[in-house]
Amino acid sequence: MFVVTIDQRGSRSHGDRVPELLALLADVPTVLGFERTVGDEVQGLLADPEVVLETVVRVLRELDWYIGIGIGGVDLPLPEQSREASGDAFVAAREAVETAKKAGERVPLCVRSPSPAAAEWSGAAEAVLVLLGDVIRKRSSAEWRVIDALEADPNAPQKDVALVLGISPQAVSKAILRSAHREERNGRRAAALLLRQAQRALTVPWPSERALNVSASG
Repeated sequence: MFVVTIDQRGSRSHGDRVPELLALLADVPTVLGFERTVGDEVQGLLADPEVVLETVVRVLRELDWYIGIGIGGVDLPLPEQSREASGDAFVAAREAVETAKKAGERVPLCVRSPSPAAAEWSGAAEAVLVLLGDVIRKRSSAEWRVIDALEADPNAPQKDVALVLGISPQAVSKAILRSAHREERNGRRAAALLLRQAQRALTVPWPSERALNVSASG
């Protein structure tokens, strides 16, 4: 399983942003929904690598968070709330977020697994996610505006996106290029593959989604 633990950076200067983060992640399909665990920390249990990637990208865009991803087993039966759950994945996520806090100017993200067989894949996934984070954190608000429009209607021609945004098609093309949007999408696919390989390498059984009752609302 994947446990994602997120802790706020600089809460004394920025105030409590946990409610804002929980609203941002409210529609993420989870096994155990994201919730405040202690202080400015949020935690959730996920089953799908693609969902992990979507969560990470949303959080990285907000800049003010440390992210720890733990890959491992969980103790069954699961409780109703993430903060009451336990298992190797939760321990690994705790270690990961604490490591992320020591990243300095580097992207504050870490991936950990207690399984030796999964550890190498976890490290490779972290490397790709850090590169993605570096791309995401450098984007301007104007570039995000173009990307959001593209994500809202992936099949729309660039000229239509330009019309909606009130800018030229050339400006849309430049924003796509500067923001490394295509590279990000490819990087997300690579990271998801690495997370899935880490998942497959685990020596513990991977519960089915039916047994876990995955919820789109958490």
